Amino acid sequence: MISIKEASVIYDNGTKGIANVSMDINPGEFVFIVGASGSGKSTLIRMLLRELSVSSGSVLVDDVDLASLKNRRLPYYRRRIGVVFQDFRLLPNKTVYENVAFTLRVTEAPQRDIKRNVPAVLTMVGLQKKSRSYPNELSGGELQRCALARAIVNKPPLLLCDEPTGNLDPDTAWDIMDLLMDINERGTTVIVATHAKEVVDAYRKRVVALKRGRVVRDSENSAYSETNPQLNRDLSWYEDDI
Repeated sequence: MISIKEASVIYDNGTKGIANVSMDINPGEFVFIVGASGSGKSTLIRMLLRELSVSSGSVLVDDVDLASLKNRRLPYYRRRIGVVFQDFRLLPNKTVYENVAFTLRVTEAPQRDIKRNVPAVLTMVGLQKKSRSYPNELSGGELQRCALARAIVNKPPLLLCDEPTGNLDPDTAWDIMDLLMDINERGTTVIVATHAKEVVDAYRKRVVALKRGRVVRDSENSAYSETNPQLNRDLSWYEDDI
């Protein structure tokens, strides 16, 4: 799905967002990108979205070479990628239904597909009763659920998440992460950039750790840090609710 070889992103002021990063991510993987603020997590996500271009090296996403991707082809490339941001980025003048449907409308999907897929994905994220609500009428968790529904309504093979739980209370953050795990189990490749240590430790997925733009660790079934690999979260309260 993704092949990154010796990729670097250098900003106009000379700062390196990422430096000589290499990694391969297979279809259907779930990968946490971790590190302190300024470590390069968001730069990596923006590079995969082609909001930032590589200064050197190569990046292939689903056989698309991002370095040679023409600007006129960029919208078509991005239609195959779902993106969830920390600040939601919903359209304030559109309802929940309209925000999610907008993703399909820009791809000129048939109206019958919109009428079928939007209610289905809203049910999946638990917003079926909020379809007529506007963003200013939603809680933080509901806003992120709407953003997630918008990102996956066209069933993209790749989902990129930049701090998707950063603005949420702890209980809501777990709900969003459980939804991301469910999406991954349905076959979508999911990449989550986060500094939420407890979340990473709980799910024991592949962890790529960045420091000053460089990969310092890439390990399977791992925790946020090697010094604390044990699962600390008590899941009994959640299991009792199922």
